[in-house]
Amino acid sequence: MNRIMILIGGVVLIGLFAGCNREPEEEKPLYSSTEPAPSAPVSTPRTHPVTRKTRNTYQFYCAQCHGIDGHGKGINAPHLTVPPRDHTKADYLETRTDEQLFTAISQGGLAVGRAPCMPSWQHTLDENTIHSLVSYIRELCQCKSL
Repeated sequence: MNRIMILIGGVVLIGLFAGCNREPEEEKPLYSSTEPAPSAPVSTPRTHPVTRKTRNTYQFYCAQCHGIDGHGKGINAPHLTVPPRDHTKADYLETRTDEQLFTAISQGGLAVGRAPCMPSWQHTLDENTIHSLVSYIRELCQCKSL
């Protein structure tokens, strides 16, 4: 079982490095000039609880880049052109909706105008697992969603 996990982890790492050697794209504004920024984040109820399985999934799929504690300092971080997001920083994550975080996890960083290094997990993780990862990221940053 451990050999299979190591093999899967190696394949994931190869895939990450293949897409991460491109130059980072310019950051896009959070809101258009015609759309006002929200005044304050509003908490939404968590319909997808954080479980031991959620934490284990984060450790297996996310911690290599985002770090065991979500600080963006995983073992792959020094090798990436674009540093992984620090999931403990509320100042940025409170500007993102749960839907945006879900899309980033399921479709990858480019789907939300971010790093090409962030892979798409929609063919690996089911929707409920991705929703619970979004809840876990909110727990890590101790922040609210829009």
